[in-house]
Amino acid sequence: MPTARTRRRRRIPAALLAPAVLGLAFLILPLAGLLARAPWSELPARLAEPAMLDALRLSLVTATAATALSLLFGVPIAWLLARGDFPGRSLLRALVTVPLVLPPVVGGVALLLVFGRNGIVGSWLHDRFDLTIPFTTTAVVLAMTFVSMPFLIVSVEGALRGADTRFEEAAATLGAGRWTAFTHVTLPMIAPGVLAGAVLCWARALGEFGATITFAGNFPGRTQTMPLAVYLALQTDMEAAIVLSLLLLAVSVIVLASLRDRWTATP
Repeated sequence: MPTARTRRRRRIPAALLAPAVLGLAFLILPLAGLLARAPWSELPARLAEPAMLDALRLSLVTATAATALSLLFGVPIAWLLARGDFPGRSLLRALVTVPLVLPPVVGGVALLLVFGRNGIVGSWLHDRFDLTIPFTTTAVVLAMTFVSMPFLIVSVEGALRGADTRFEEAAATLGAGRWTAFTHVTLPMIAPGVLAGAVLCWARALGEFGATITFAGNFPGRTQTMPLAVYLALQTDMEAAIVLSLLLLAVSVIVLASLRDRWTATP
């Protein structure tokens, strides 16, 4: 049971209390304003509108596809960064995590320059296979993958660094190959980190806006995801924008709640 001395230690200094309260108000009041302005009585009908269903369906499908691509390529990259020993590893880690701080619009421009019809890869795809990626659903998936994969890589790399390598060494002494040791020993050990990274990756992909609108455009039913639909609705239908914003807010809260034990130490 805490003593009086312990309680005194836990008191928040007055100099910190005021800015803490103001900061909390700054973060919470906009969310409260969104909830207060929501058309709750019209919410089911609004969510059933074809345009909203299309945006929701496209967002869920493309975010899931982007997460699958991130798992396919991100887990090996994380393993390379965590376990590899080669010159330039620090530079490679910096390059991999650049999308975390890069403005998404810049990422969209970069993707356009690579995969556009006159881009480094895009011109070859167009000339050889007659494929055009920009302003398609594929472009949405690529834009989401570009901005969200670093979240997965950082999470999995941290899990790999914290994993006990003695189990992998024991598996090797018993005759297990590297791939067998990875799939049967390493991967189960880091599964919580992979899951947390995948959830963060999916949530980031779902909320992607800048790279998507730059590289894929804003075409209803083809490239218009929920964030883009919010942007368009703000100009014509405020209630629709609020409903879509509420949906994205709900997803964010669910993601953070599911990862609470991963990022905080207290129950």
